Amino acid sequence: MKIGFIGLGRMGGHVAENLMKAGHSVTVWNRSKAPVDALVARGATAAATPQDAMNGDAVFSMLANDLVMQEVGLAGPLLDKAAKGLIHVNLATISVDFAKTLQAAHQNAGLAYISAPVFGRPDMAESAQLVLVAGGEAGALKTMGPVFDKIGARTVAVGNDAWKANLFKIAGNFMIASELEAIGEAFALLRKGGVDPALFHDVMAGRLFTGAVFKAYGQMVLNHQYEPAGFALTLGLKDVNLARAAAKGLMVDMPTAELLKTHYEQAIQWGWQDRDWSAIGEVPAKKAGL
Repeated sequence: MKIGFIGLGRMGGHVAENLMKAGHSVTVWNRSKAPVDALVARGATAAATPQDAMNGDAVFSMLANDLVMQEVGLAGPLLDKAAKGLIHVNLATISVDFAKTLQAAHQNAGLAYISAPVFGRPDMAESAQLVLVAGGEAGALKTMGPVFDKIGARTVAVGNDAWKANLFKIAGNFMIASELEAIGEAFALLRKGGVDPALFHDVMAGRLFTGAVFKAYGQMVLNHQYEPAGFALTLGLKDVNLARAAAKGLMVDMPTAELLKTHYEQAIQWGWQDRDWSAIGEVPAKKAGL
């Protein structure tokens, strides 16, 4: 398959490379040149403009947020210049409202659109172990299914409404952020009382909280390992705000999201914006004077 790829950040570069390893012809574009050069050295074709990445069978995009996608033109101008029959797969975590806008814009342009945000960190992207949550037209999902299998360990289909995939991802990231907050509060309480949080983590991870989030992120908080960031703290705030916006639109009360917003904003005020989003687990400790 001839595939374009727009957005080669910490995750996108690995995904594009896995598409190449699967034998697809990949044309790549990024706002900065270095990631493009790195993939060209491995056999990709460089796109001079985003439009050049939209001349094949499909295009993947993995940009930071709604605004960047709008600036690149993926909500309008580029769609009119895309190859006929192109399928656009958006891997980014974006707002529910913007996901609806994108789906309508693609329908108006006669193009297939799939929202397929992913769960996973850069190491999972590199090893093709991502979980994709995909929403879109059934035919497009069937066509892209074998491609998704080369970049992820599981694809979860949520139906024809692309925005539901984004709501799914937003809810998932909200739960992860909430667990990071709980980890930070519990560890701060233990440290303040003179109890070893490492022992606590070992017991909880072995018996009661056996999931990947508590094990891996708990270890990061224990060891204060927040750099280099696999997922930046500013992106954590972005995703919490996406959850808040979705909750407002659906008239759902999410008080924990309000607390998370406050703590992420506090962390940024302290200059932690370049740390991993798990650094929110450090906020309760700092506030406790530890």
